[in-house]
Amino acid sequence: MAVDIKILGSECPRCKQLAALMKEITVELQADVTLEKINDFGKIASYGILAIPGLVINGKVKSAGIVPRKNEIVNWIEEARKEQNNA
Repeated sequence: MAVDIKILGSECPRCKQLAALMKEITVELQADVTLEKINDFGKIASYGILAIPGLVINGKVKSAGIVPRKNEIVNWIEEARKEQNNA
C-alpha cells in the first residue's frame, strides 16, 4: 500500500520549496507514495492548518507553517511505512 502524502499550500515560495523537497525525497527513497498538492483553502482548513505549507502523511498532520528538514520527512515516511506493514 502506498504512503499517502499531501502538501497543503499555495504557490508561495515555501510551498514550492516543500513540493520540490518531497519530489526529491520520494525519488531518493524509491518509496511507494501518492503525492498530492492541495491548494484549495477550504480543504486545507479541514486539516486544522492555520499556516502553510502543511504536510500530511497518511492522514496525520506532520507540519504546518514550516518546511521541515529533509531527515525529519524521511523519518515520517519510514514510520508511516512501518505502521502500514504492522496493520
